Amino acid sequence: MSDNYVALLGTKGGPAIRPGSSMPTSSLYALNGQKIIVDCGLGVTKGLVDQGMQLKDLSLIIISHLHSDHYLELGPLLHTAWTAGLKTNVDIYGPPGLDMYWEGFCASVKADIDLRIEDEGRPDMRELITIHAIDAGLVLSRDGVTVSAIRNQHPPLVDTFALSFKTDEVHVVFSGDTAPIKELENFARGADLLIHEAMLESALPALLERVGNGSDKLMAHLLKSHTFAHEAAMTAANAGAKRLALTHLIPSDDPAYDEKDWQEACAGHYNGELIVGHDAIRIEL
Repeated sequence: MSDNYVALLGTKGGPAIRPGSSMPTSSLYALNGQKIIVDCGLGVTKGLVDQGMQLKDLSLIIISHLHSDHYLELGPLLHTAWTAGLKTNVDIYGPPGLDMYWEGFCASVKADIDLRIEDEGRPDMRELITIHAIDAGLVLSRDGVTVSAIRNQHPPLVDTFALSFKTDEVHVVFSGDTAPIKELENFARGADLLIHEAMLESALPALLERVGNGSDKLMAHLLKSHTFAHEAAMTAANAGAKRLALTHLIPSDDPAYDEKDWQEACAGHYNGELIVGHDAIRIEL
C-alpha cells in the first residue's frame, strides 16, 4: 500500500445528522510523510482515530470555508488531542475570521483548560495553536508538499476556497463547496485525483421536505452554491483529472438513492475512474 493517500472521514453535505446518515465534511491527506487534516466537521476526531492516527501528532489543519459542517469540531478536536498528549505546535490555515472561532472556543472551555494546566501539569493548549488567514495563491510549502488555493463560488461567502496539494509524485485537488467554475478546471489540470462536492438533482425536493425548518431560500442556496454530480464529472473531464472522488454528497442519507444513482448521474460525462465517497474510505495515491 502507498504511503500517500486521502481518507474521506466525513462525506455528508450539510451539518445535520440523522439516524443512519454519514458525517459532515472532514478528510485526512497523507502526503510525503505529512498528515494534513482538511476541514473539521462533526465527527472528525473519531474519524481520525479510526484511521489509526494518534491525535497528539496533529500538526497541520486547513479549513476551506466558514460553514459549520466544515469547522464545527475544530475546537473539540484540538482539545481532545491536547488531553491525548499533544504538546507540540499546530498550524491552522483558514479563511479570515477563523481566529474568532478559536478565541470563542477557548473562552468557552477556559475553566477546564486552566484546571488541567494547574491540576495535571499540562502545557497551555492556547499557546500551541497558531491561526493563519489564507487568501488565493500559495498557502504553504512544507516538507515537500505545496498547498495553493483559489476562490471558488459559494455565495454568500466570499472567503471560500478550493485547495491544491502537490508533491513531486502526486497532485490532489479538493473543490471545496462550490458552484461549477471554469477556474477549477485549470486549477485541477492533470490532477491524479479531484475530490469534488456533488448533488443529486432528482433528490433535492425530498431533502428539503426532510429538513422541515427551511424555506425556498434553502433550495435557492443549493442551486447557486453547489454542483450537481454530472457537473462535477464534466469538470473532471475538462481538467483531464485521472480520478474523480465525489464527496459532500447532497443527499447522503436518503435510502431511496445509492451509489448506482451517483454513477448514473456521471455516466457519459467522465471516462476516468469514479469513486463515490463514503465515510472512512481510503483512496491510495
